[in-house]
Formats: sequence, structure tokens, C-alpha cells
Amino acid sequence: MTTTQRRRPELAAFLRTRRARVTPADVGMPPGLRRRTPGLRREEVAQLSGVGVTWYTWLEQGRPINASAQVLDAVARTLRLDAPEREHLYHLAEVPYASGPTAPTHTVGAEIQGILDALAPRPAVVYNARYDILATNAPYRDLFYADEELPEAPNALWTLFNRPQETCQLLFREDELPFMVATLRAAYGTHCGEPAWEDFIRRLSAASPLFVRLWESGDVRQPGRRVKAFRHTLVGELRMTSQSLSVDGMPECRIVVYTPDDEETVRGMAVLRELCPREPMKNPAP
Repeated sequence: MTTTQRRRPELAAFLRTRRARVTPADVGMPPGLRRRTPGLRREEVAQLSGVGVTWYTWLEQGRPINASAQVLDAVARTLRLDAPEREHLYHLAEVPYASGPTAPTHTVGAEIQGILDALAPRPAVVYNARYDILATNAPYRDLFYADEELPEAPNALWTLFNRPQETCQLLFREDELPFMVATLRAAYGTHCGEPAWEDFIRRLSAASPLFVRLWESGDVRQPGRRVKAFRHTLVGELRMTSQSLSVDGMPECRIVVYTPDDEETVRGMAVLRELCPREPMKNPAP
């Protein structure tokens, strides 16, 4: 059985269960007489969605017919599907799904902050798609902000592109900065035209000719596992593996955890903890 053949019965069953839970009263229709099944009739769904009765019947029967995004949206509105249900409908109908814009996340809750703190001694941070720093643990601040506090509305890219190269902790910038800008551009594709994003790109471009050159390359990448080298004023060079983890309920945000890549880095991080003891953050970063 092919994937399509398997999805069609699932699509049919899904539509039937969603139709059964919507009553005529929910959509402003009279209940009518001799209604033998709960919910709307097929012809009522078709009428309310602006599609043919035969076409909708075939769709609900799992027949091999094509459905456009516009028609699926109309059916989803009639059946009062929420966002996860709408996405599920698209996948079962084998139609490319594009989620609507989501409100940006600016803070994290106590639970996520607790997870970050529990990851110590490994440095950990929550980034959004724009590399805004939403929360950190103490080892992260020891690694990247040893001699200072987190700035107001901190952003990792802004810090990296605006610090002099000789004082920047990140080594091998010629490899790492292009990768980070490429992940930023990949996320920008879904935020193009949004004022906050356009303002950030404009300000960073004005501040850094290097960023302009990398941005104009047009390269796109997805975040992923990387081995990065850092220079720390107190303990010297550190090699860390970064791993990204998604966060439920926080679209486009990820926890990035840095793990020592060699024994020398393990020893260096232990020395750093002794030299720079910090209390856990009481409140998430803005």
C-alpha cells in the first residue's frame, strides 16, 4: 500500500469525526427533521464550504481527488478546525502546509529556566529564530559574558558582529558567522516584511559591513549540531559541541546546549566555575 493509499482512509475518517461534532446550531442552521446522525450532513458541509456535494462526498470517502489549499481552508473553517487539526488535514490530503504567522516569544517560564539551570555545568541558552537571547544559565553567562552582565534585549548575532575580533570569544569566525547568518536568513523567509525583523536586519547592516556581505550571499541553513571553539580570557581556548533542542509551546525557539568536546575543555570549564561562581537567574532574560 502506498503512502497516498494509506492516507486517504485516514483523511476520510478524520473528516467524518470532525463533521460529527459540529451541530447545525454551531453554524447558524436550523436542526431540521429526521436527523439520524450527530453533527452536520455532508451536503451541509459542502454548502457552507462553497464546494460541490459530490466533490465533498468523494473527499470524505477517501477517493483519489485533488484538493487545493483554498478548498481545504474552507472546509476547515466549516468544521471549526483548530491549528493542529488544520495542519493534520493538509498532511492527510497531501497539500503543502503553510502555518500562519505566530506571535514572537520574548520570555520563558520558570519551568524552562529550571531546565537550563539543571543543565549546568553545561552552558545552555534559549534562542528564538532571530538569535534573541530569551534565557540562559550561569555557565552560558560565564562563557560569553564573563566580565559583564547580559545587555538589555540581548542578541547573540548583534554581540558577535559588534565586538572587535580580538575581544570576541568565538574563534574561526570565518566559518561560524556565515553559518549563523544563513540560519537567520532561512528563518527570515517566514518573517519577510515584518517590522521587527526588517528593523533588526537594517540596524545590523548599518553596524556591520561583514554582516551585509554575508547576508547578501543569500545562503540558507538550518540550525544543527556544531563544534565551536571559544577564547576565554581566564581559561584559554575551549572547544564545545552545540546541540539544538526544540521547545514545546515556543514556536521557532530552541534550547542550545554546549558540551565540552575534549578533556582540556572539561578541565577549563571546571576552572571557570571556580573562578566565576554565579547564582541562577531569578527571572528570564527579556
